[in-house]
Amino acid sequence: MLMLEALISEQPLFVPGVWGPCLSAMVPGMWLNEGGQSATGRLIDHMVKGHAAYTQLQEQARQRSPFTGENIYSYLNSHLTLMANSHSAVDLLASSLHMWPDFHGNRSPLADPTLKGMVIGLSLSQTLDDLALLYLATVQALALGTLHILEAMKEAGHDIRTLFLCGGLSKNSLFVQIHANATGLPVVLPDQMEAVLIGAAVLGACASQDYSSIQEAMGKMAKVGRVVQPDYELQSFYERKYKVFLRLFAHQREYQALMNQR
Repeated sequence: MLMLEALISEQPLFVPGVWGPCLSAMVPGMWLNEGGQSATGRLIDHMVKGHAAYTQLQEQARQRSPFTGENIYSYLNSHLTLMANSHSAVDLLASSLHMWPDFHGNRSPLADPTLKGMVIGLSLSQTLDDLALLYLATVQALALGTLHILEAMKEAGHDIRTLFLCGGLSKNSLFVQIHANATGLPVVLPDQMEAVLIGAAVLGACASQDYSSIQEAMGKMAKVGRVVQPDYELQSFYERKYKVFLRLFAHQREYQALMNQR
């Protein structure tokens, strides 16, 4: 699964490592910039299913809901809450576990297909707790990857105050909350979770002339479901986590340079 970060503006803004600006590509008369991460849902699956405790995770989730089977990610979210034991935020559990998520190269804002993934802070543990922490660190790394793209867009002149999230990962409450916490921005979720279908319906309504413009159709047909606010008490934590995140990239480039010496 590819995660896209799309922004529109009244004037064209050129952002290094980000596609565009493209006129009327998403909204007529507006300029579109589009960044993205090469692997998001697929990376989470890779980290979780490749862990030694994955079979145990499946069994625990099945026992929780014997007839339907609980979603393994819902189970992991609940397990992390138990690990935090209500004394601190779940986010803090990964204070010593850090990841650079470009296992499949970087799409934005570095546009470097040679980059690889990095994980710092691994132990010999093969427990379900260890799997949950690795899952948490992966979600945090993806959120910091989003922040990395947003920072590049801000430097180019974009004014970003809110995130609008849709797609499969928007159904994962931990993924949504960590995106809010890491970016420091409120995350708006749609009333109808199948946003692609709503988008197609908006275009169809315009084509049939039920509405005079896409903007009017969007206003009538696309509704806000709920807004997830960031936990501002975690601001310092994510500022430090982001510094580690950027250093991982800098170190990878440094190691590449060392190994390319003759």
